[in-house]
Amino acid sequence: MKTSTFVYPWDVNGDPGAPDRIAALGVDQVTLASAYHSTRALTPRHPRRRIVTAEHAAVYYPTDGRWTGRELRPYPAGDWAPGDACGEAAEALRGAGLEVHTWVILAHNSRMGAEHPDTSVVNAYGDRYPWAPCIAQPATRAYLTDLAAEAAVRPGAAGTELESLGWYGLQHLHAHDKTAGVPLGDAGQYLMALCFCPACRAGYGEQGLDADELVTAVREALEPLWRGAADDTGWPTVEKLLGEPVAAATRAWRDGQARTLQEAAVAAVRAAAPKGFQVLLHADPVAYHCGANAGVDPAHVLAVADGVVVPCAGGTTLLAPFAEHARVDTVLAANFGVVSGMGGSPATLAADAERARQLGATELRLYHAGLASDGDLAAVRDALR
Repeated sequence: MKTSTFVYPWDVNGDPGAPDRIAALGVDQVTLASAYHSTRALTPRHPRRRIVTAEHAAVYYPTDGRWTGRELRPYPAGDWAPGDACGEAAEALRGAGLEVHTWVILAHNSRMGAEHPDTSVVNAYGDRYPWAPCIAQPATRAYLTDLAAEAAVRPGAAGTELESLGWYGLQHLHAHDKTAGVPLGDAGQYLMALCFCPACRAGYGEQGLDADELVTAVREALEPLWRGAADDTGWPTVEKLLGEPVAAATRAWRDGQARTLQEAAVAAVRAAAPKGFQVLLHADPVAYHCGANAGVDPAHVLAVADGVVVPCAGGTTLLAPFAEHARVDTVLAANFGVVSGMGGSPATLAADAERARQLGATELRLYHAGLASDGDLAAVRDALR
């Protein structure tokens, strides 16, 4: 199975041994960050440092003239990835015989939310989620579509993986996160993700809902969760709490916005890319889920993109819904964590990969070569061998 590992530019730049070390894992490809959110990352083998603090969401290459005069535009990185950090790393990795695909984070940007608060998702209580741009707003959609094309199609890249191309909700490891005191479950996460910015309020109206009445209904539906008395069975619970017609109307608005954004972003990438350029989405087959792995309809997304990258840290069951709609040339990449300290299991990678293959996976993704210890990387080499 073709295998790729995720890498940051700072894992490579300034470390002459990094490209060959990554190639020696036995991977065929790297998925290299070109646009990424804020993070604090370990660099356990870098000759000059051990910690990189990416202070805000940024692009790791020089932007072009498409952003001139626009209010929403990408932010350049600071000293953690200056200049064309992505291009420099990509050239070094290709020199080691590795195929390079870009890794693009889209609807996840805390700095945008801080500087342009009106772009953020607003929950039923009026709280803004600065990390979560509302994907229904026209200016945000235009920004995300152009960012997808620019950040994906970097010189020498053979493909891209688009992450966070959909709705983001409450679940987010933001700063020193203190949100786990009340277990929300799938239903609670959905209700807390419903956006009530002006664009979404108008959108609910298009579906026959009164936005103010919906606010009240959502707050009432959430009240048992705050008391710890909820019985959460996922979407059936949402239907029970809101009523099936209201729940369906919220889905119609949100699913439609996500689907059309995914179509527009993939089309923009294809228009900018050379022939044969591969476009994958990080995806969850449960369409109402929010987060980095955008909730999608498997049949729809596989008709739009060349394939998907599917989170398999909790098991491989999410592969099956995509496999049902895969074509002969569909890429179905199973994404496994290989950083033990972050919950990954490099020691079981070979067995996990075989289970994924049996469920239809055609490729592997490994998170993350730059963050893993030497012991974890040794286990990866053994598994891939």
